Order: sequence, then structure tokens, then C-alpha cells
Amino acid sequence: MKHLLNYFIATAICLIGLVGCTNQEQVQSPNLLKLWYTQPANQWEEALPLGNGRMGAMVFGGANKDIIQLNEESVWAGEPGNNLPVGFKEVLPKSRELLLGEKYQEAHDLLLSKFPRHAGEGNNYGMPYQTVGELVLEFKGHDEVTDYYRELDISNATSSVRYNINGVQYTREYLASTPDNVIAIKLAADQPENINFELKINSLHTRKEISTKDNTLILSGYGEPVENKDGKVEFNAQFKPVIKGGEISMTDSSLVITGADEAVVYTSIGTNFNSYKDLTGNAVERAKKPLSNIDKKSYADIKDSHVAHYQKYFNRIQIDLGKTDSVNKSTDLRIADFATANDPQLVALYFQFGRYLLISSSQPGTQPANLQGIWNHQLKPAWDSKYTININTEMNYWPSEVTNLSEMHEPLFGMLKDLSETGKEAATEMYGAEGWVVHHNTDIWRITGPVDGPFYGMWPMGGAWLSQHLWQHYLFTGDQEFLKEYYPILKGSAAFYADVLQKEPNTGYMVVVPSMSPENRHPEGVSIAPGNTMDNQLVFDVFSNLINAATILDVDADFKEKVQSLKDQLPPMQVGQHGQLQEWLKDWDRTGDKHRHVSHLYGLYPGNQISPYSNPELFEAAKNSLEYRGDKSTGWSMGWKVNLWARLLDGDRAYKLIADQLTPSPLEKVGEKGGTYPNLFDAHPPFQIDGNFGCTAGIAEMLVQSHDGAVHLIPALPSGWSSGSIKGLKARGGFEIKELVWKDGKIDKLVVNSSLGGNLRLRVPNEISSTIEGLVMAEGENPNAFFMKAGIKQPLISDQANLELLNLSKTMLYDISTESGKTYEFSAIN
Repeated sequence: MKHLLNYFIATAICLIGLVGCTNQEQVQSPNLLKLWYTQPANQWEEALPLGNGRMGAMVFGGANKDIIQLNEESVWAGEPGNNLPVGFKEVLPKSRELLLGEKYQEAHDLLLSKFPRHAGEGNNYGMPYQTVGELVLEFKGHDEVTDYYRELDISNATSSVRYNINGVQYTREYLASTPDNVIAIKLAADQPENINFELKINSLHTRKEISTKDNTLILSGYGEPVENKDGKVEFNAQFKPVIKGGEISMTDSSLVITGADEAVVYTSIGTNFNSYKDLTGNAVERAKKPLSNIDKKSYADIKDSHVAHYQKYFNRIQIDLGKTDSVNKSTDLRIADFATANDPQLVALYFQFGRYLLISSSQPGTQPANLQGIWNHQLKPAWDSKYTININTEMNYWPSEVTNLSEMHEPLFGMLKDLSETGKEAATEMYGAEGWVVHHNTDIWRITGPVDGPFYGMWPMGGAWLSQHLWQHYLFTGDQEFLKEYYPILKGSAAFYADVLQKEPNTGYMVVVPSMSPENRHPEGVSIAPGNTMDNQLVFDVFSNLINAATILDVDADFKEKVQSLKDQLPPMQVGQHGQLQEWLKDWDRTGDKHRHVSHLYGLYPGNQISPYSNPELFEAAKNSLEYRGDKSTGWSMGWKVNLWARLLDGDRAYKLIADQLTPSPLEKVGEKGGTYPNLFDAHPPFQIDGNFGCTAGIAEMLVQSHDGAVHLIPALPSGWSSGSIKGLKARGGFEIKELVWKDGKIDKLVVNSSLGGNLRLRVPNEISSTIEGLVMAEGENPNAFFMKAGIKQPLISDQANLELLNLSKTMLYDISTESGKTYEFSAIN
């Protein structure tokens, strides 16, 4: 108690500036939505991210030299054009024959002759997303500072730095505004005429020009040429300081501000990019326009509109998993101590940080978040920072619906429209098929051909997985106009698989061939094989979505019948010799396989084909597979496993994966170690943003699930979160959990809003009552169509023996009829 009292007194004194504070004393009063540190960033993985959906900034916060690394969403290498391999269609029949004849290596070698591991002349394997450059602020005499502090406040999407020199306190505040389309840096001191700095720009690009004009610093250049593509993205970045007092002078390549009371540096970046096939925009005018538009606005006005826009989305969810003294430590120390400290609030912060990153990197009308969101400091980042669509891009958007950020999903839908066009080329030229297809990678140019050779790239399922996001958006929102708009994309995906499925000679099942289980080697020494479990699950969902959407929209009766017939001929999921869910059509799994991809568990999550209530044998087999695969892996893989253990209703195991992920990641960036960097970025290593998004989705999945016939509350609650609350999570069927409070592992209070009406089925761990009449024990199937499983009729509950076999907790199942727009309250029966 004495320690806490001293802490609050010291903090209060620091905040009002009565005395100087040492780094040890400068502990902030616990703002639960801040990342904070007592030193500047020395490496990129320590810098703090800002973004407005289109532009990204990484703030280092140095005292004598501050670096703000910059990105713009459309600054990629290359130019328009697809990447289809020449001659693939000619070898396709033979490759199928070889694979169906179990000659796997020969099939691999044949395909390798058409697209080798490394792209050759005349083709490419996608273009890298590239940095714009670094804005540098240099401050003479700021070498020895005291009371240094920097933070990222995700409650209002601002970052700040402060420190003292010779009795003067200096502060900087940074934001990336979506409404005004600028990045802004406000510099101030508590004494006049003390703002003195030089503004410079660095860039790695080989074709660039740095100049000054009208007190504006300008960087212009082009994206890089890579493989067989020229670099044709033109970019223009302009940096304009606005000062109170003092002077601005120009050199050929910098701006010098002297004697100012205050300064605000505005950054705007424009490119010539209009779309994946159009580069006719005016980069210079696009960079100038936002700066012209804010001429008559104050920084306070810009900040107010920025915060209001951001909080419109962010404030939809509040979460409380408990608090301990750990909240008084800086974020880097909290990560370092998490394994041994009781710090549930760091998990809540990490959850909200994922939502912050999604809002900051994916706004309506922008490009979707790529492998690093919008934050990348290199010209040749790992995996090109592209869209890896055999898990990573999809994972980026797992939190969008359930964490009440449906609008942030829109950029992914826009990319799907593009891919459904470029994917027609791949379907026709590679497979001679109708519809559209894309393989395991794409980029801003919407390439749809295979990437990285047959071992990694011979997977024609990227569009199948991406299209699930369209159907899930409909299930959460019930938006039939949306479904009608995107139905052609669902139909095109189904049409492709209806054309390319082949009969497997030993079983008679219809299978995708050639394909593979990403990115895993089977015992025959290669990856490609026919009828892999994930392929079967994905095609099952593609066909189910088409059938359900065509029924809702009352279209395509004949095609729907054809698809239903093919769906009935798909291979079922199988339990193998080790009690595992088989990864392949053959029983090839090894109990010692620790591969990062757990592709065959797609049917458990994010799919909904495996249920403890409908098919407990498959549920147990999926659990065995996950046990064999192990916990420790890359960051994104551990994020996926959080969701999988949540679906397996094991909260303590899901929490263990979160704890593994919140382990400090070494900055040498080698191996498949996973973990978290000091700025809360996920590590593969190196940085990939999908692990952040995967864990955010997983935490939501531990608290609310709605895929299995009901809204299931606290289905995977770990023992360390026995009491807590959350507001704002969404469930399928248009239900919003306005408030959920639990105590000692039981529901205490529940408030649900129904936007669509219809039956609300609740699965809860204890008896509840409602303030509104009509709550009854559930009987039969859920009549709410948004809760139907993918083509599987769901019984009310499995027999008790199966539930006891799986050690599942008993739950109560209730129904209540709801009306659109009304709110329903429930409480525990003591």
C-alpha cells in the first residue's frame, strides 16, 4: 500500500511539472490503452505505428534525431500485368495423371519445368511493397535529456514524446488523419522560441529526387523494377511546416526552422496509382491537395476530426480482463515479464492493439492490409510483404466482423472484385475452366498465377478461401444488397471448381488436382497430392455458400443443382491411424510433424464443419492433430492456434498460446520462434502483422462464438479470467453483445441488441433470466437461418455420452424471439 501511495504521489508531481523526474519515477498513471517507454526506439521493431488506412508512419521518437519512416499503400515495385506461366495447360493433364497414379515426384518435376522455384525470364512471382522513405528531424543540442517518455495512445490514435533539457520541456505529438489525409507532427516547448530543427528526407529508392520549394520539402520518385516488370508507380511526398514565431529557411534538400514557439509538420503523399491496371493519376497534384485543404485549419481542428473519426470505430468495444500492478510498468518490461507476471490487462491491451492496427491499415476505399499492414521500411521486405492468401491475408481480417469493425473489411472485398477479373485469365489460360482462380500469393497488380514454384505455389485455392469472407460478412450483417452485389464472385469461384474437379480412381471422390496442403511436405518427398483435406473443406464451403446464396437470391436453380451434386461427391474428413484428422487423402500424418501450417484444421477454424455437438469424433480428431503439431511456432501460426483451441473449448490452452505469443522475440529475426517485439508487433520472425490480428480474433473467440448453431458465451474462458467484462462484440445473425459480465466463470449480466430480428439462441454456462418475456429452453434446430452450419443439419445437442467423452462442460441452451432494433437484457439466476 505504501508503495502504491508513493507511486501515485510521484506520478502526480511529475505530471504537474513541480520537480524533475527520473526515468524510474516517470511511471504514468495507468492508462490502460497506452503503449509507453522510457527510451527512444533504436530499431524499427521498437518504433510506434500510425496509419490512416492509406499512409503509414513508424515513429522512433529520438531526442536529437527523430525518424518517422513512411509508407503509402500503392508504392509497390513493378507495373500492371499478370504472371501466368507459359505452357501450364499443356502439362496439366499429364500432371493430373501422374498424381492420380501416385507418381508424386514426377508430377512435381513436370510442373517445375513450367514454373521453377525462382521466377525466370518472361515471368515474375509478384512485386514487393516498398517504403517511401524516412522523414528526419534533427535537433542540435538535444543530446543530453532527462525525463524521457514516449507513448502510443490507441484510445485516440496519437503518439507523443516528451523530455527535458536545461529546464525546458519539449513535446511532440504525431497523428495520421483519415479525414484530412495527412500525417501531422506538432512540436512544442514550455518556453518560447525554443523550437529549432532541420527537416530532411532519406529514401532507399534508386530513382528519386529531393528538392525544396515554397517552404516545402519534396521527395519524388518511382517504385523499383523487379524481374520482368519496370517500376512505374510514381510517388510524390511533400512536407510542409507551419510555425508560430521564428523562421523557415530552405537549403537545396532540407528546411531549417529556428526560434519558433511551436511548429506543425504536415506530410502528404500522392501516387499515380488508380487501380491494378491504371497508372494515369497525377502524383504531384494528389500530394498537394491535402496540404492545400488544411491551409485554413488549425492543428486542433485536424486532431479533433481525426480522433472523432477513429473513435467512431475503436470505441465500439471495451474489455476488462482484470488489472494488476503490472500496468505500472513500461510496455517493453511488461512483455519481458509476462511469462512470470500476472498481467491480464496486457492481453486486453494486445486485443485492442490488433483492432487499432486494423483501423489504421484498412479503411474503406483503401488497399487491404498486406503482410505487414501498411508498415514496411525496406525495398525488398520478407516475402515481398505481399498478400499471402494461403492463410496470412485471411487472418488479417478475422477480427473485422466479430470485433465490430465490419467497415474495415471492405478493402478485402474490393481486392476480391479485382481478383475475380484477373483470375478469369488464370482459369482460362491455365486450366481451360470457367470462373476464376488465384493461387497462394497476389500483390497490388492482382496476379493470379502460381508463385515460388510447385512446392509452395501449386495451390489453386486462394480464391476459395478469400471468398469465405464475403459469406461471413453476410452472416454477420444480413445485408442482402451486399450479397447480391458479390454473388457473381461466389458463383465464379464455384464455377471454377465445378469445372476442374477430377475423379480419384481408388475412391471415386471428386478432388482438386494438382494441389497441396500448404506448405507441408508429405512422406513422398514433395507437397503436391490430390484431394487434400483443406482443399475438400474449402470446396465444400464454396459450394455451400453458392447454394445458400442462390437460394436466398432465388437465382441459378440449374447451376445450384449441379453444384449440389458435386458437393455430395467430395471426400469426407477422415480420422487416421493416430486418431488424428487426416491432412491428406492418404493416412500420411506423422505425430512428430511440427509444421507451422495446420491447414487441415480449416474446417474447425475459421470454417465451421467440425463441432463437438454434431460430429464429436472429428472434433476429437482435430484436437489430437493440434496436440501433435505442438504450440510453439511462428507468430501467425500461434495466433491461428489460439482460435483453434478456443473452438476446441479449451480456454487454458488458448491462453497458453497467447502467453507463448507474448514472449519477447529476438531482434535478430531468424528461425520460426514467434513472439512479440517491444512495440507489440507480431514476429514470424521477422514482423508479420497477421499474428496480431489472429490473436485479437482468438481472444474474441474465447469470449463469444456464433458459428455452431447458437451464440455461445464465454465458451473458452481460461481460469485466469474467471471474472471480467466486454462490450461490443458481434455475433452472426446481426446480434451485438452490448454488455457481457461474468463472475466466477458464470454469466452475471448480458445485454444483446438485435439488428435483424429472429430467434436468438444462447448457449451459456449457467441459468439466466430475462427482463423481457419469451425466454424458453431451446428445442429442435435453431430456426434462425444465419446459424445453419455449412450444409450440415445441426441437432440440438449430441448425446450425453459423447459430451462426457470429450470432457465438455454442461451448458444451458435458451431461445428468445427478437425484433429488429430492440435490446434484450439477461441476468444470472442465483
